Amino acid sequence: MDALYTAVATATHGREGRAVTNDGKIDLALAMPVELGGNGQGTNPEQLFAAGYAACFGSALGLVGRAAKVDVSDAAVTAEVGIGKQGEGFGLKVALRVELPDTLDEETGRKLVEQAHQVCPYSNATRGNIEVDLVIE
Repeated sequence: MDALYTAVATATHGREGRAVTNDGKIDLALAMPVELGGNGQGTNPEQLFAAGYAACFGSALGLVGRAAKVDVSDAAVTAEVGIGKQGEGFGLKVALRVELPDTLDEETGRKLVEQAHQVCPYSNATRGNIEVDLVIE
């Protein structure tokens, strides 16, 4: 694959440090969530992954919607990223909650969401690696 764009970010001190992009557009404190024993006084990697996946999946849905000549511009995608013990280490799971426009019938909506799941780079990266549930609301 030839990359059309490459994002660059540096994190220091792991989950208790900072994350900064090379262009300075992101510069934020990182902290363990309270649920994992941290103080919750910063963003955590799961939140960043959830935001990226939700945005990317929304764009993929727009792409397949336009190709099918179906307006999904009012759709909203919420990504829930869970982390937990998996074997010797930790694993992730994702629920993508897709809220489609009321004007879209259920069958067409399901088809577009499934097509978006095939197109989205985050979905392609996670396929076979982590559990991803598609939930249409």
